[in-house]
Amino acid sequence: MKASLIIAIYNNIRFLKAVLDSLNFQTEKDFEIIIAEDGENAEVKEFINKYHFVQPWQHLTQKDEGWGKNRAMNRAIKASKTDWLIFIDGDCVLHHRFIEMHLRYADEKFVLAGKRVKLDKTCSNFVLENSSNIHKLQKKLVKKLLFGKGSIRYIEEGIFISPDKLLGFIPGLRTLNHLTGSNMSFSKKAIHFINGFDEDYQLPAVGEDLDLTWRFEAAGFKHKSVRNLAVQYHLQHKENWIDQVKNMDLYRNKQRDNKFVCTNGLIKL
Repeated sequence: MKASLIIAIYNNIRFLKAVLDSLNFQTEKDFEIIIAEDGENAEVKEFINKYHFVQPWQHLTQKDEGWGKNRAMNRAIKASKTDWLIFIDGDCVLHHRFIEMHLRYADEKFVLAGKRVKLDKTCSNFVLENSSNIHKLQKKLVKKLLFGKGSIRYIEEGIFISPDKLLGFIPGLRTLNHLTGSNMSFSKKAIHFINGFDEDYQLPAVGEDLDLTWRFEAAGFKHKSVRNLAVQYHLQHKENWIDQVKNMDLYRNKQRDNKFVCTNGLIKL
């Protein structure tokens, strides 16, 4: 297998089905699927056990003790059977060349950073109603980009640009110097070098991507953008953002002390 696709989920079977269905259309077939659940939902387990997977898969669970995504990610890293790890969230449907692009630009010296388009309710339902509609999203997004995007956010991130075609130079111009937790990949060697995700973060945001950004940089790894190459579509749902003051204080303290190798990670140092 060439890669491990790690999917972070929490109690949303409808979205998970759409994500898994999008994997059936991938141009790159040689990867394993690791569903990393931050919880132990019986309905999720039943759905996964009945789903018809094409690729080899694992379903990892853990006791629901509040936000525990970083712990779930570390457990998935340990369970992975390949040297290249791709991370997505369970509410992000993939363009059919998503995995192909992450592998095409895979390099042990780099951490690959992508983004996502946040679909509106209409486009989200369009995908959820029929998984084959994923192939029609590009035309919809281009039309909306030209004639009015409505409530879609970051619509330019949803346009796939083939690196082999006339406009293939454009993604190279769209640099990115930070990670988004739902669209990133790196080698197992790289994440082990900084001892994985920092489990000191026990609230969402910051610890799952911003923290990794500076720690990889401090460890000597460079970022490479896969914007408009590894395209993903974020399904619309109510976002329950919380105050990030506590996480940002923790983040700044760790930066100040230059603790890019976390102590509460893959290995408890």
